[in-house]
Amino acid sequence: MKLRKEILEIVKSSTGIRRELARQLDLSDASISRILRENKENGEFTKVVAVKSIANKLNMPESVILE
Repeated sequence: MKLRKEILEIVKSSTGIRRELARQLDLSDASISRILRENKENGEFTKVVAVKSIANKLNMPESVILE
């Protein structure tokens, strides 16, 4: 699993979501940028806390965040 492309683009352009992910995952801005570029299978953004944060910020169900 990894972030869907359309969700990835939204997260890339939203500083609020990026800050929340950095806080929730205890990562730096540089790490968040790297993870977004890589969007690896079963990466950091597939963790439950990351999926919940993204879904909450986008007001979307968790089921549409990952592919």
